[in-house]
Amino acid sequence: MDFTALRSDFSGEILTPQSAGYEAARKIWNGMIDRRPAAIARCTGPEDVAAAVRFAADRDIYPAIRGGGHNVAGLAMVEDGLVIDLSPMKSIAVDAAKLTATAQTGLTWGEFDPATQAHGLATTGGLVSTTGIAGLTLGGGIGWLMGRCGLVCDNTLAYEIVIASGERIRASADEHPDLFWALKGGGGNFGVVTSITYRLHPLISMIAGLILHPLDRAREVLSFYRDFVQSGLPDELIVYAAAMSTPDGMPVIAMLPAWSGSDLAAGERAIAPLRNFGAPIADLVTVMPYVALQQMIDGGVPHGLRSYWKSGFVRELPDAAIDTFVDFAQQRTSRHSIAILEHMHGAATRVAPEATAFSMRSEGLDLVLIGLWSDPAEDARHTAWTRSFFAAMNPWSMGAVYVNALDDDEASRVPQAYGRNYTRLSGIKGRYDSENRFRRNHNIAPVKQAMA
Repeated sequence: MDFTALRSDFSGEILTPQSAGYEAARKIWNGMIDRRPAAIARCTGPEDVAAAVRFAADRDIYPAIRGGGHNVAGLAMVEDGLVIDLSPMKSIAVDAAKLTATAQTGLTWGEFDPATQAHGLATTGGLVSTTGIAGLTLGGGIGWLMGRCGLVCDNTLAYEIVIASGERIRASADEHPDLFWALKGGGGNFGVVTSITYRLHPLISMIAGLILHPLDRAREVLSFYRDFVQSGLPDELIVYAAAMSTPDGMPVIAMLPAWSGSDLAAGERAIAPLRNFGAPIADLVTVMPYVALQQMIDGGVPHGLRSYWKSGFVRELPDAAIDTFVDFAQQRTSRHSIAILEHMHGAATRVAPEATAFSMRSEGLDLVLIGLWSDPAEDARHTAWTRSFFAAMNPWSMGAVYVNALDDDEASRVPQAYGRNYTRLSGIKGRYDSENRFRRNHNIAPVKQAMA
């Protein structure tokens, strides 16, 4: 593949297998992904992105788009093709008076959050600071602040995007409103988003942390957790539960509360029942800055481990579901693997399902099974545990999935991420990318393909 024509229009680096920085640039979060692109175009700004898209369109190339590179499916890399790499694009402008931030899409949340927190402001982000803002936002964006502030996509005000023709356009409530709607959860299907404008919220300190119990107490802990989250929590309180290991390898069941309200005394009272339950082996709940919360579980999901995920929403957690969850948690094939229950409620559930592309707006639990290990010889074993666990929990499924948690072998589940919104999304895809130029994603077929 000859990239001479692209180099003449491109300000950033174009890395090929012979380039000094190529090996580092092709490495992403999931160590299972070992793809070798023909070239990685490291963009310095939207002009570079437009040039790369035009180059791809002229040569009938279907590029991969890299933001943070944290997606488990490895969508940021493509074998022997072109990667449009946004990771050098890290500009952010915070307007504290207007409570907004406009950020380029090479940023991670670990870079975005300190910039907004310098003004005492934040918006919903993910759970891990090394996650890129682009992929999380475009998939909808579940995070610690979703009860109070809504999903990440509920806080987006505008997107700058390069569409399949190479044209740069702006999508907002007033400009290309159909595309604006689709970008609120529709993933990277519609073009290459180069910057996003977010609504911000006042936030300085949180009350958060992990409350750890031995895994052999998991049934009692999860029964308590289920009843607690279903008791009618205030918007400011999000509580997750997870089967995981401590840094020294001890298997535990954890409850993870996060209070984002300004009244910290009210937060202490709201969290007190969690802290008072049973006999935890560790109570790490404390007042902390939001950036510390965003980094709290980074160590459990380090860059470079091999990973396979399964995920889906469950509406409730009856005793039989708890028994199944605990049985599989106790049979984990890797001490690094994590099984998480993310309770979704509050502002995130008060948006109509058709108001954004992200359609799962019912209160419920997002079950996320994260297989993590280091030895390639053990791939089949750990993948089988993750799949078996997910299949065993299927009787309690809502038939919906968070698109950002889909792995590379789950194309058939993409419609589950959008429900009745999928047909509308296919039509919008057909208007902005009729040839499906952007297909290295959890793909929504353009309407002409969907009807074939």
